[in-house]
Amino acid sequence: MVSYIVKRILSLIPVLFIVSIIAFLIVYLIPGGPATAILGMEASPEQISQMNAQMGFDRPFLVQYVDWLGGIVQGNWGESFFLRQSVLSAIGEYFGPTLSLAIFAQILAVIIAMPLGILAAYKRGTAIDVASVSVSLLGSALPGFLLSMFLMLAFSVYNQWFPVAGYADLSAGIGEHLKYLFLPALSLGIVQAAYLTRMIRSSLLEVLHKSFIQTARAKGLKEKRVILTYGLKNAAPVILTAIGQSFGSLITGTIVTETLFNIPGLGMLTMSAINRRDVFVIQGVVLFVTLLYVFVNLIVDVLYGFVDPRLQPGRK
Repeated sequence: MVSYIVKRILSLIPVLFIVSIIAFLIVYLIPGGPATAILGMEASPEQISQMNAQMGFDRPFLVQYVDWLGGIVQGNWGESFFLRQSVLSAIGEYFGPTLSLAIFAQILAVIIAMPLGILAAYKRGTAIDVASVSVSLLGSALPGFLLSMFLMLAFSVYNQWFPVAGYADLSAGIGEHLKYLFLPALSLGIVQAAYLTRMIRSSLLEVLHKSFIQTARAKGLKEKRVILTYGLKNAAPVILTAIGQSFGSLITGTIVTETLFNIPGLGMLTMSAINRRDVFVIQGVVLFVTLLYVFVNLIVDVLYGFVDPRLQPGRK
């Protein structure tokens, strides 16, 4: 298992290298650069060129990239021009709310999707199955920002059960913390639940056609026990993969939700960095969320062996 993990990590190095090039190239091609944001639109071309020279942005692309990548390897991700702190410090400061939001949204997504997916597979071909699939498709088609607005109106404006926007740190208490996160987490969770419901249903239906399921039915076991005990256990690897991908997308895709609900997470940090052309912050956040996504998928791969021994390296 250790050698398998090492091989998976080594295989991800080229992916991260390509992502680093793309992230640096996109920011490198942004017109104006940070000099325009610092000096303002009234600055002359000569002033902008002088500022770029002072910050080292007048050097060739390859030289800038090698210097930046060398700093990344050494733990120096650069300095924010506007926050007056290191990029790693800024990411660490803004990552907490994003992580809390992603975890809460993932829990809500699983709570919603598991019974819907299992029920749809158990009642395949019935009105319940059609309704579950229809709801999941609707959840996938509905834009996240529109769903967030509906939730704001329903739970904050009309009924005032939850705050419209804002954020409370864990130091204010777990109840207050979750109170501010509930609506944005529910908005994200519904979208992810739609995807998970379809994956749970399809993976269960695929397993329910296996011979060992037919054997269990022939023994006289109730259909509910066959699905929950035998079907769900053998469909777990596919479901686990879907949950891992869902959590990765939650961490990397909260920009719109965090902006709508005024949550000081990585999404808000990214938006402010883009508006200010804070290039090192943009590059750092892109690389950081990529590392997180890769790390989540690596954990899922490792958990495969515990969920299904057949998937362990060396097993046949």
